[in-house]
Amino acid sequence: MEQAYYHDRNKTEALLFDIIKHNSTEQALSWLQQQQEKLGVPVSVQRFNLTFTAIPRFAGKQLVQTEQPFIALSDGTPFFIQGSTLDKVVRLWWLLQLPADDKDTYVKVIEGLFDAADMNEQAALYSALPLLAWPEAWIFRTTEGIRSNIGPVQEAVMLYNVYPSRHLDEPAWNQLVMKAFFTDKPIHLITGLDERANEALAAILTDYAHERWAAGRTVHPLLWRLVGPFITADNFADIQRVWNSAVNVEKEAAALACASSTYAPALALLEESATLKEEIAGGRLTWNSVAARIA
Repeated sequence: MEQAYYHDRNKTEALLFDIIKHNSTEQALSWLQQQQEKLGVPVSVQRFNLTFTAIPRFAGKQLVQTEQPFIALSDGTPFFIQGSTLDKVVRLWWLLQLPADDKDTYVKVIEGLFDAADMNEQAALYSALPLLAWPEAWIFRTTEGIRSNIGPVQEAVMLYNVYPSRHLDEPAWNQLVMKAFFTDKPIHLITGLDERANEALAAILTDYAHERWAAGRTVHPLLWRLVGPFITADNFADIQRVWNSAVNVEKEAAALACASSTYAPALALLEESATLKEEIAGGRLTWNSVAARIA
């Protein structure tokens, strides 16, 4: 039987409200309590929608202060809060106030919010994807978010969001990663990047690298993170080219790609630099350290 939530809704609601409580005024908390009481049984959809829209006006848009950068959902999934504004966190909490026992009604109400949302509301809704009930219902909506040209919406879908890696099929996932490269997003903040790496994506990224080189442009070093596990005779020359780069961070990326490969020539190439091999083995050279160098 399909479950509405894959996390403990009550626990998640409590964790979010604790953050809200420690970052809000008494006046804002009183307003939230009033809105919760006015929702009624059955819930007034109009009241639910109007409150969702009004939240920034009453809660404020200051950055929240938290002890941890994320809350842990009941299935162990980290849900990142760091860098969020209070109105966004309140909107996440408010979405959990909508009863999910009737799937069709629930999906219709949330889709209505998406359709009417301004930029900030869309960003909050896409960030909330891991928290929403009936997770399979949001796959098409997620692909719409990937195609968006609005920066904050793209980031809400792509970054610190476990939903795409869990629910998108391979072509849609590959489109997300490619869009992230095209729009210069911090690739290392895409959840599930290594777990969802695949041969088709490696081939697409290699072609993309060739296009950039042909145009005299640089190639993002983290691109090779997704090629490394799929190094073959067909693309090994590209790895060699990056390895021989005069730019240190590019050579480091080539070394990390080789370290993730089972292709014998790639492993032999890594042996040519005892320093890089040792730094990788010792955890001093990682994809995160490469990302920090190019940020």
